[in-house]
Amino acid sequence: MITKEFTILNKLGIHARPAAQFVRAASKFDSDITVEKDEEAVDGKSIMGLMMLAVGHGSKITITITGADEEKAMEVLGDLIDRKFEED
Repeated sequence: MITKEFTILNKLGIHARPAAQFVRAASKFDSDITVEKDEEAVDGKSIMGLMMLAVGHGSKITITITGADEEKAMEVLGDLIDRKFEED
């Protein structure tokens, strides 16, 4: 299991398009992926779950990944967040 905290830096936060990108990337991995904000955790492979977190610009999220491909999954998802979901 690996856990890492990220700050969301794209201007609009995780709205529909970034949520879809995140879920599309997360779904490529067999590992279980959980995204947490303000002590509320959701399945990282669920678009509705991510949207319910209401992750805005500057919000901090914690991603926890458990499984055989957890390191690669964290690398890919972290890179997507670091690139601001290609929005800025």
